[in-house]
Parts: sequence; structure tokens; C-alpha cells
Amino acid sequence: MGDKTAILMRRLLVLLCLGSVLTGYDNTAASGAQDFDGNSRRGADLVKQYGCGGCHEIPGIANADGNVGPSLRRIATRTYIAGFIQNTPDNMTFWIEDPQRMLPGNAMPSSGISQDDARDISAFLYTLK
Repeated sequence: MGDKTAILMRRLLVLLCLGSVLTGYDNTAASGAQDFDGNSRRGADLVKQYGCGGCHEIPGIANADGNVGPSLRRIATRTYIAGFIQNTPDNMTFWIEDPQRMLPGNAMPSSGISQDDARDISAFLYTLK
């Protein structure tokens, strides 16, 4: 009975570990935005208009070589935004719209970006894989 109990305990432990890993995994964040209604072309123009490249390196945007904030290279494949917020299309949009509301005291300033503009910028950022 001791061997059977030990085997059952190991199987239970493996299942618990696997379950905890899968629970925290969001396939949408890792593979990019699916079923996301933002306009990525307009978003690329808005990134230029708002001057995001003054603080961030942004692939595909001329003169977007800032180093105040992190590089946005492959942002679509990252698990977290700002190291704390799960990278989803809605969270990315909220982050761009008002980063101080989402994570008070962080280095990214609120820039007065509307929700529609933030959604389009997010759509563009999700092309950066």
C-alpha cells in the first residue's frame, strides 16, 4: 500500500503543477491579438503623431529610437506590460490610455490618448512579434 500511495501522490503533484502552469498561460497574449478590432495602420500613424518614439525604440517607425522606456520590439509576444500587467489587447489599450491609473507612479506619463487612439496603437503594437 505504501508504493501505491507514493505513486498516487506523485501523479497528483504532477497534475497540480501542470494545472498551475496552464492556468497562468494566456495563448492570446503570446500569439498576438486575435479578434481585435483596432486599426494597426492608423495605430502606426498615431505612434508617430504622439511621439512615442521619443521614449521607446519602435521597429518600423522612423526615428523611434528613444531609450527612456523599454524597446517595444516584440511587445506582442511578451507576457507582461510594465512587468506587472498581463499583456492582453484590452490591458494594452488601458495602459496606453492611462498608464498612471493602471500602475500609479510608473515612469510612463499619461499623454491624453483617447480610448479609440489607444486601441489602434495597441493593434499596431500587436503586429510587433
